[in-house]
Amino acid sequence: MLTVPLAQLTPDFRARALRWAASFAHCAYYEPNDLAYPGGPFRRLLAVAEAAPDAPRSLGELQAWLAAGDGAEAPACGFISYEVKDELEDLTSANYSDLAWPQLHFFRPRTWLIWEVDALHIHGDTAGVLAAIAATPLPTVPTPAVATVRPRMPKADYLRAVQAVREDILNGEVYELNLCQEFCADDVPLDPVDVFHRLNAASPAPFAGFVRHENHYLLCASPERFVRRTGPELLSQPIKGTVGRGATPAEDEQQRQILLHDEKERAENLMIVDLVRNDLARVAQTGTVQVPELFGLYPFRHVWQMISSVTARLRPDLDVVDVLRATFPMGSMTGAPKIRAMQLIEHYERSRRGLYSGSLGLIWPNGDFDFNVVIRSLQYRTDTRHLSFQVGSAITYDSDSKREYAECLLKARAILEVLGAVVAE
Repeated sequence: MLTVPLAQLTPDFRARALRWAASFAHCAYYEPNDLAYPGGPFRRLLAVAEAAPDAPRSLGELQAWLAAGDGAEAPACGFISYEVKDELEDLTSANYSDLAWPQLHFFRPRTWLIWEVDALHIHGDTAGVLAAIAATPLPTVPTPAVATVRPRMPKADYLRAVQAVREDILNGEVYELNLCQEFCADDVPLDPVDVFHRLNAASPAPFAGFVRHENHYLLCASPERFVRRTGPELLSQPIKGTVGRGATPAEDEQQRQILLHDEKERAENLMIVDLVRNDLARVAQTGTVQVPELFGLYPFRHVWQMISSVTARLRPDLDVVDVLRATFPMGSMTGAPKIRAMQLIEHYERSRRGLYSGSLGLIWPNGDFDFNVVIRSLQYRTDTRHLSFQVGSAITYDSDSKREYAECLLKARAILEVLGAVVAE
């Protein structure tokens, strides 16, 4: 390990480090943005590898791959797509996708950098890393000008889908359903590193991340933790409840109070908290599932979010894959009950979710792990120059279709601003 005091690093070191890392076929960057968050945000870490020939592509393979690497010093870095649901339940998806991410992918880095309070620690192959980063140029990149992104689901169809979901709720099919829609554009020249920095500046988030998987890129500004393990302790922090920030301190406080007392938003949050409690109970020591915070309100750049925290103590005979099998996909991105909600999601949505509403995370050699929820994120392919992002909201019987559509656009605001884009009518 090579340790460098942060005071010795140049102000643009992190920017150069990410630009250097993005030259590798496999790169994962976890960015907390130094934000306060209940339980703490991501740990800042950057990992790279030239190749991942033995990478697992399913939860079953992941469990065997982790066991085969017992004793490894490097963390396992990677992502889980929403489509892993098909491995867990009798589900399929025939919806359209231009993205073609693998269902799941993890790699052990050749080199990984960890930022602490006062020092940078470089692990693995450290030879020449500092010099290579220092020599990496920071190109001047034009401001993105995508102009328009097209919805895979036209607005009128989205409004009809919300009404249909309300009918499903009235008929007892589900209590709540997270309905998402995709916006996309083709033949778009983008510099993924530059766009990530722009998105991170426009919408700093505690679970941000950058992933390169060969020709595929994820630029993530997520505010949400899926699940973390620290020793025997599990922590899941579902977000349900959103309102825009106010233009003045007085207006901002008024918006916070509106969210705090919104019965629909509280009902959404509570239903998902109950779902998370039930999921964690499948792997928890008896009687240890707790809700230390319910309906917590936290400010982000563009929105207030309602966040609850659910904790449990993991049974000692279980590991990360057991936890994922019990909890994935996260309830905040499906609805309840989960299986029927996922069947209806497939029916109403026009796009395969892929990595959206999946998870970016890392698994430490001692078995600890931390995973986010992939939302507020842009996906891009350099080989086809196709870009995509998805947004969604939770539909309950009390939902107003126009309000739900407006919430989707609010969540897309930072991405649209960064792209210089508007939604095509």
